[in-house]
Amino acid sequence: MVLPCDWQTTTQKIAQRGQYLLETGQWSDCKFIVGQEPHQQILEGHKVFLAMSSPVFEAMFYGTMAEKNDPIPIRDVQPEAFKALMEYIYTDRVDLGSFELACELCYCAKKYMLPFLVEECTKFLWSDLSLKKACRAYEFAKLFEEPVLMEKCLQIICSKTDEVLKETSWDEVEQGTVLTLLDQEELQISSETDLFNALERWARAECGRKSLDPADPKALKSVIGNALTKIRFLTLTPQEFAEGPGKSPLLTQQEAFSILMNISSPKSKVPMPEGFSMNTLPRAKVKVLETSELKKFNPMTVNIPCTFSMPMKPTYSMECSSAIGNPSFFIRDLSYPDIVREEDRISRDSQEVPNEILITNIRDRPKFYCMRSSMQQSNFCNYDVMDCSVTFTVDRNIFVLGVQVPSQILTAVDHLPSTFGGMDQLHADTTYTEVLYAHLLDSDGTRLTYTHYTTKASLRELVEISFNRPVYIQKNKMYKVGVVFNKPGWYPIGNCTQRVNCENVSFTFNVGVNGVDYLRDGLIRSIVFTYR
Repeated sequence: MVLPCDWQTTTQKIAQRGQYLLETGQWSDCKFIVGQEPHQQILEGHKVFLAMSSPVFEAMFYGTMAEKNDPIPIRDVQPEAFKALMEYIYTDRVDLGSFELACELCYCAKKYMLPFLVEECTKFLWSDLSLKKACRAYEFAKLFEEPVLMEKCLQIICSKTDEVLKETSWDEVEQGTVLTLLDQEELQISSETDLFNALERWARAECGRKSLDPADPKALKSVIGNALTKIRFLTLTPQEFAEGPGKSPLLTQQEAFSILMNISSPKSKVPMPEGFSMNTLPRAKVKVLETSELKKFNPMTVNIPCTFSMPMKPTYSMECSSAIGNPSFFIRDLSYPDIVREEDRISRDSQEVPNEILITNIRDRPKFYCMRSSMQQSNFCNYDVMDCSVTFTVDRNIFVLGVQVPSQILTAVDHLPSTFGGMDQLHADTTYTEVLYAHLLDSDGTRLTYTHYTTKASLRELVEISFNRPVYIQKNKMYKVGVVFNKPGWYPIGNCTQRVNCENVSFTFNVGVNGVDYLRDGLIRSIVFTYR
């Protein structure tokens, strides 16, 4: 390729000059081989451009364990998504032409820690969200840990369930999405038969994908997991059951007979099939009030909870939402305990206010540090990526704000030694770049909050990591904090005390792990919290 002379004088803006370098490859000093065969592509780049936008690229090119491969293999990203990532880095522009590209690019942006690009992708996904794509968007949000998007997609699915189940895209969802839908208390369906029919339709499609006979009852049952136990058969009339689920190959004759007997007579001596739901309450319907007068809300805005009293009881909870640009109110009756939301139940039973309501002023309260004293300490050599976690319970309701972890005691010069004896190959730099990821999970493994964190850290100090938002922690329930270290080096680890009392709050660590405290769990030195 013949390059024009003095091209710099004809490009007015730095974005144009970046675009020129990206397209021509002039002065490129690194190459990537992106994707899987037979669709791999080799792309050229400039280390300084990439490193000034991403701490991951900085560590890759200028860190103590800089990448030596040429070209650098990147097999978990599609070439089109990596091209879009580079275009954003070089020009600040991104062209998200499809839902699929936005999903791929969002993953890529998370991998290389470009939060503003993640935000652009998420906004696009919002703008392109529809009933047909709601389930796919939910699965994407779950896989790539986008809790706000995941929640909004689930709201769409729950408020438009009857329409979502009619879409052909329903046949292609993952088993986990099917089970999540069946777990919901509030769905827009005419009866439980709608869910059963959708489950059977999905099971036949799944059998086809797995080369199983969709007419074989055993094959159908093998792909649905424990989905049948989530169907509320006892909410159906005998006629509805007999003309619908009772004729399905998903149920054996004995199961169908047992269910019909229990539907017909609550005092039946014939037991329900083992594990099947005994719930006789129909799922609550989400009432959607469309309103054209309302201002259109930013689709990135999360719920705005409030309560109000109607002229006649009962009391209602109202959430204002704009999932696909159509403002609407979701109204839930709080009079009946079987359909009250978990956060409302927390509020009424414990008199503690849920974290989402006080999100604006929680961080203004005094912070406390539950410090875990180390009983035995040693040094751990991290070669690449290191993760650690600790479970805990508390004896009163609190808000967790973040955690503290130790910084390195030594950093590597050229390469890390293969044993702990090679300490002479290390030196004590005063500062280094620490790259962390931390999250907080509940007892079911559901992520409550997270953060990506990059900072200049000094050696032998505690680094405080604040979560994206405060999280309301209930007493006597188990939670799990996890931290992933992305920086090679030497870290201090050790056994920590299992019980700590701090500011009238008693913490118990590593519950449910046979009472054993692991050395690497000692990297989580303290939990930062506050309370009312």
